Amino acid sequence: MQLGAFSISLSVKDLEASRVFYEKLGFAVFAGDASKRYLIMKNGNALVGLFQGMFENNILTFNPGWDENANKIDNFDDVRAIQRQLKSHNISLVNEADETGTGPGSFMVLDPDGNLILLDQHV
Repeated sequence: MQLGAFSISLSVKDLEASRVFYEKLGFAVFAGDASKRYLIMKNGNALVGLFQGMFENNILTFNPGWDENANKIDNFDDVRAIQRQLKSHNISLVNEADETGTGPGSFMVLDPDGNLILLDQHV
């Protein structure tokens, strides 16, 4: 199963303070919009999303169809195929992608410890 690019999406209290902190760790703004209260920070292959007031807990995020530079990759497992495979393993989903759709789609699942995992396909 190819899950695509990985990042951690952090729920932050102060977007600017978090940006400054992660810049001190060698991260630079890669994408996002501070006026919309989110930034994506990058250091090599590592991606950290900073989200102020958008969700309560941190989220593990995978982007099928993208590499760590948000470039489309040719061979990837569609989010709906991943969803079907997880369901076949009796993994309960928090929400589901439209099985009849194509292109962009997403779904979420909780791991055994309650950590939220988002599979978010943009292509």
